[in-house]
Amino acid sequence: MKLFLFDDAAPSVFTLPAEESAHAVRVLRLGAGDGLHVTDGRGNLFECQIVTADPKACVVRVVETFSEWDKRPCRLTLGIAPTKNSDRTEWLLEKATEIGMDCVVPIECANSERRVFFKPERARRVMVGAVKQSLKAYVPELQEVTPFTELVARPFDGVKLIAHCRETKRENISDALLPKRDTLILIGPEGDFTEQEVALAEANGFRSVSLGPSRLRTETAGLVAVTATYLKNLL
Repeated sequence: MKLFLFDDAAPSVFTLPAEESAHAVRVLRLGAGDGLHVTDGRGNLFECQIVTADPKACVVRVVETFSEWDKRPCRLTLGIAPTKNSDRTEWLLEKATEIGMDCVVPIECANSERRVFFKPERARRVMVGAVKQSLKAYVPELQEVTPFTELVARPFDGVKLIAHCRETKRENISDALLPKRDTLILIGPEGDFTEQEVALAEANGFRSVSLGPSRLRTETAGLVAVTATYLKNLL
């Protein structure tokens, strides 16, 4: 499957954006009559046929539409502190999107080393590339940087978990997760959540979880959490 993104792929005939047109015609050497797939990033997958193979404005016709393509049984929201090295956060966004993530909320914590997230347009490009690579139809939502205290106080109808390394009672994440339930998982900065932050989260209905015996980097911890949720709903 050759997958492309077009935000408003609703008409029966439409023109791919310049970058996508160039990739289809110049890079993949697709021509008139060839087939490809397009997603709007909101769950719709369109089976299309090329009408005009123009590298600047490739015109395609929709042959069939698939709604809620490969929709997962629950939504996963990952609240995570941006890493000091932004490349590591980009790596996490890419891999988490490939595995299955619906929303990411950068959180500002007491021990955060990086207070400014990278540009939203850059983050979206990373996730869009991962969507096309993994043949998905949903581009994850990227929310604004949110203070930890604000995020834990927000209403959330589902499983709420906070992963940390504090020497307190913690469940294994695989035991705490529930299949087919919307889930919010919090991952702290390099210096971990403070005791006060953990206590505040627990007071707001979060359950403390462990990601295993190893001390993980922030981005690795985020990926482990996403993978555990994916496996809980796959098996």
